[in-house]
Amino acid sequence: MSNRKMTEDNSNSDGIEGQNLAIEGKLPLKAVGIENLKEANPKHMPPHRYLHPWFARRPTPAARLATLASILPEGVDSDQILSWIQIGPKEGIEGDISEYVEKKKASEGDRSGSLGEHYGYPRPFTQSPNKKERRDIHEILEETWDGELPTVLDPCAGGGIIPYEAIRYGLPTKANELNPVPSVILQVLLNYAPRVGSLKDDLEQWSQRIDDLAEERLEQYFPSEGEHDSVDSYVCAHVVTCPDCGTDIPLVSKWSIRTRRSADTVISVPEVAEDGSIGYDCLIEPTEEELDEFDHKQGTVSRGGDAECLNCGIVTESEDIVEMHQEGDFSYDIICVRYMNSSGNYSFRAPNEADYEALTSAEQRIESDFDLASFLTTPLPEGEKTREPREHGIHEWRDMFTPRQLVSHYEYYRSFEDKKDEIKEEYPEGEAEALLTVLSLVPGKLVDYNSRFSPWHTGKGYPSNAMGGKHLSLAKSFADINMSVGGMGSYQSAIRKIIESYEELVSYLPDDASPAELSTGDAASLPYSDNEIEAVVIDPPYYSSIMYAELSDMFYVWMKEYLDDVYPDQFQPDLTNKDDEAVANPSRFEGIAGGSDSKRELANNEYEQKMSEIFSELYRVLKPGGVMTVMFTHKETDAWDTLTKSLINSGFTITSTHPISSEMPARIDTQDSGSADSTLLLTGRKTTEGSSPIDSDVPTLWSDVRADTRLAAKDAARDLLDSGLSLSRRLMLSFPHSVQL
Repeated sequence: MSNRKMTEDNSNSDGIEGQNLAIEGKLPLKAVGIENLKEANPKHMPPHRYLHPWFARRPTPAARLATLASILPEGVDSDQILSWIQIGPKEGIEGDISEYVEKKKASEGDRSGSLGEHYGYPRPFTQSPNKKERRDIHEILEETWDGELPTVLDPCAGGGIIPYEAIRYGLPTKANELNPVPSVILQVLLNYAPRVGSLKDDLEQWSQRIDDLAEERLEQYFPSEGEHDSVDSYVCAHVVTCPDCGTDIPLVSKWSIRTRRSADTVISVPEVAEDGSIGYDCLIEPTEEELDEFDHKQGTVSRGGDAECLNCGIVTESEDIVEMHQEGDFSYDIICVRYMNSSGNYSFRAPNEADYEALTSAEQRIESDFDLASFLTTPLPEGEKTREPREHGIHEWRDMFTPRQLVSHYEYYRSFEDKKDEIKEEYPEGEAEALLTVLSLVPGKLVDYNSRFSPWHTGKGYPSNAMGGKHLSLAKSFADINMSVGGMGSYQSAIRKIIESYEELVSYLPDDASPAELSTGDAASLPYSDNEIEAVVIDPPYYSSIMYAELSDMFYVWMKEYLDDVYPDQFQPDLTNKDDEAVANPSRFEGIAGGSDSKRELANNEYEQKMSEIFSELYRVLKPGGVMTVMFTHKETDAWDTLTKSLINSGFTITSTHPISSEMPARIDTQDSGSADSTLLLTGRKTTEGSSPIDSDVPTLWSDVRADTRLAAKDAARDLLDSGLSLSRRLMLSFPHSVQL
């Protein structure tokens, strides 16, 4: 439900030829919200999500609604909008599409078939508007926008869903992004996919050559126990020495290697040797007699970070362990080995002497290879998300990897470099750049799974990704992955998913799709003329939720090695731009805060100022009467307040707000609660030159907008609860201002 106070009796409000737009009227929010939640199913997400790790990507239905409703005139039928978004069956239903979708959602738990069979239509992201639908949309838009198609701009494009969907609808599209990491993703999504098209055969050919070359170079670091057994990954732990008795203490929270019900349980059992070292026995589906009261759920490390010695039982406090890390007084140990047997199945075994010798060989390689010794020595910056790594003695980006991990990543980089000139010689410049760029997405996926920050999944028995929790924390147990074997975290696993995703993205685009115009830089200083753009749809940086630049440095330092000669302007700096990033980052004010101003207050003020500068720049480039729709998802009321005040301070007249369910929560404590996050669609217009004063019914002060937004959220929450949808009452808490019914 929209905030009708902002749009009722407002026919004289500023707009294109005096018209209100669909975003300023009533929208089919519930049906779109249901599709947003369906898209959050991790088993089948949109292909752009699999190209490279990135943060806070919005669902396709919400992006389509925000884009289409921002340029279509008010009065377009809700069923028509839903049909153009590709929601609902094309025919054969009684009543309107919204009612149909809501009934299907309410009966979802009683279905007998798949979700797609239950709803009777594919998920929207798999469907593009056909030629007739695009033609019908274009005809309406040309009538609305003085005979031309409106240009859609996303100035903080991130993962690229808004501009990609605009391209699918055949709209003139511009996209800007400050951070070079998502800028590379945008090149693939918005430039190469529509301009170059399919690269499947070439990507498969060159990725195989790179993989073969790296595998040959890495063979000595992953010795096989049998003729046909290949090491997939070493399950590893950090080790410190007990100050009391000198015994090794592996820093693990559990001795579980795999505990899921659908496969054999695997337990690593430590054994203390006379010399103070630790050996390990690997038990597969152990009996109670074999375990002999051994509790595999109880590792050496407590929840607070203290560690108990396996020999003398003395506890080393977490502060002392951190100090050992800072001074380099730690080592690595292998607690279990995952391998692929001759049948292609995975199994586990205890580490042997050859495994330890290979680890030593990697350590010696780091010390003796001059090129590798100076590789990736860029210092970690001080920041909110780098505080823990720095406290644990990680001062250069190379320190985020064990010796064997670093050697592995380096050899894949070296193999890529060995093939780069061949690719440049064999293909035209544009196609060569496309191939190199797509191939350069692989290392981002590899380092996400193969680092000291990538936890071993003790339930499923394979590696997890470092960025899953949007922070950088040392993992209690992690994997040294043999990236030449085809399991989780391998080169072939990564490139297969990238190729599959890229080809799917290409297939979704119209044959005559035009690339977006891309720029990389501060959204507060855009390379566009005054009064150039008709519509802005923006999913802005999320306040204090995600420190994009700090987290993405882990990927940036690798992209810089791979692509600095392909995109030299973007990869000149050592690290990403944090000065111009619009986030509320308290760590930027260490040593500055004092008196009545806390670090958080200063960070909030800076965020508000930077968002005001961005909105002011967007006001400049918008045509008189142009529209800006802001998509914003956050649970903190301060975030809503700060963002909206920034928008108002920039001169925009806020004309509507729409709260819409956007995704299942990422927070662990709400995973199974049935609650959902809400996106607020907040729309502002640029005053038409020479127009009459703003209508008194349209709020221009934050105090007015706050009340109106609260009312809209309250009505939407009640409407959802009354509809019978299977959403928890905790959904109300995800709307702004903690609406209570």
